[in-house]
Order: sequence, then C-alpha cells, then structure tokens
Amino acid sequence: MTQRSLDKTGIWVTTLCALHCLLLPVILPMLSLIGLSFIGEELLERTILSISLIVGFVALMIGMRKHLRFYPLLLLFAGGVIYWHKDSLGEIGEPAIILLGASLIVAAHWVNLRLTRAADVLVAKATS
Repeated sequence: MTQRSLDKTGIWVTTLCALHCLLLPVILPMLSLIGLSFIGEELLERTILSISLIVGFVALMIGMRKHLRFYPLLLLFAGGVIYWHKDSLGEIGEPAIILLGASLIVAAHWVNLRLTRAADVLVAKATS
C-alpha cells in the first residue's frame, strides 16, 4: 500500500469509528434484537481505534520521510489520546470528545497528504 492510500484508508477508518461511536446509543437496542450486540462492545471500539492509529502511524512515518515534518504525528497522537479517553466527560461530553479526537486524526492524514504532495512537486521541479 502506498502512503497516500494509507492516509485515505486512515481517514475512512477514523470516520467510520467516529460514526460507530456516535450512532451506537441510537442503534444499540435494535442490534440486540438481530443478534449483533457485539458491535456495542468496548473491545470492538478500541480495536477499530487502534487499527486507525496503526494505519495512521505507518502512513505518517512514510510521509515524514518525504516532507521531513513531525507535526502530523503530533496531531495523530493528540487525536488518539483524546479519542481513547472519550468517556472522561460522561455521556454528555462524549460526542464532543469523539469529534475532536477524530478530527485531529483526520487532520493529521490530510496535512500529511498535503505535505507529501508539496514535497513531490518540489522534487519534480528540482529534477526537471
């Protein structure tokens, strides 16, 4: 997988994770009726978030070799820490924490894509 496809995958996984967490309270009663109550398990949420962070770390490390900027990793780390502690403000604050954490993770991928494209353009201009 290329760095760009990893960034795009990271954006999608993070978005799906956020939607899962935000919509779960609404659909959880229906899931148990059709035998899918495991979707509401904390382990599944942590697994999806962990996959998102691993994909993000790999993508950002590959991008960092091209653009030499460290701050996308800081965005990813901050978003992951915030998202991991989504329960810290209770049920009322949970959606805001989820959105903030997921937004930082998505921003890390977006910035990484932009920086990589800019680095590619500079390399192309230098070689032509």
